Amino acid sequence: MSEIQINTTQNVNINFTQAAVGERVVAHVIDLVIKIVYCVLIVLFFHSLVEDSESYYSLDGWSKTAIYIMILFPALIYTLVLESLWEGQTIGKKIVKIKVVKIDGYQATFVDYIIRWFFRIVDLNMLSGFVALIAIIMSEKAQRLGGMSSGTAVISQKQKVRISHTIMEEIGVDYKPQFPSVIQLSDNDMRIVKETFVIAKKGKDVDTLNKLRAKVEQVMEVKSDKETIPFINIVIKDFNFYTQNM
Repeated sequence: MSEIQINTTQNVNINFTQAAVGERVVAHVIDLVIKIVYCVLIVLFFHSLVEDSESYYSLDGWSKTAIYIMILFPALIYTLVLESLWEGQTIGKKIVKIKVVKIDGYQATFVDYIIRWFFRIVDLNMLSGFVALIAIIMSEKAQRLGGMSSGTAVISQKQKVRISHTIMEEIGVDYKPQFPSVIQLSDNDMRIVKETFVIAKKGKDVDTLNKLRAKVEQVMEVKSDKETIPFINIVIKDFNFYTQNM
């Protein structure tokens, strides 16, 4: 699978695996089935309620259409609501383990999800999704038109996760922390720090390591005389010490 490079808010690059076209199609089909099942069930239920209702059958066509729009509206906004609540995922995306992310490193906003949802009319509903398929294949970051317009992309979450890939770090029971101000970092800050640190250290990217160190020192309001790699190692361990004992 191809990779997508995302520039984080700390001005460092992290590579993620792009969601494959097949994964996105499967997620879309799962979500589509869920919406169809909902529509069928809610219409059958509604008909059972109004089966003997003279007032309903006396309504004009516009009124009946308005009622159907109201009861089917949840299916219409299904993707928008779930992606907003679940940080870029729907039920289909959760099952397939893919999610929507911003390519500039920031958290996607409700406006971003609205843009993606609005462009579904062109991307997925016109020509049976052919427009979206062509856009994904031709785009450098595998984006459909909605992704290009909102600055978002879809990544895979299927990487094997070990403790070294999370913010968790093994520390001994007698560990002594050195930087109390590390608690100024949030869980998300530490996740970015550790992901960047692991990638930069593996690639021997000294420039990125130095930028990361400078940013960490700035946020923590400390200045250390330790070498960069040992310093960041200690910061990660200290963070785990304080968060595990709070």
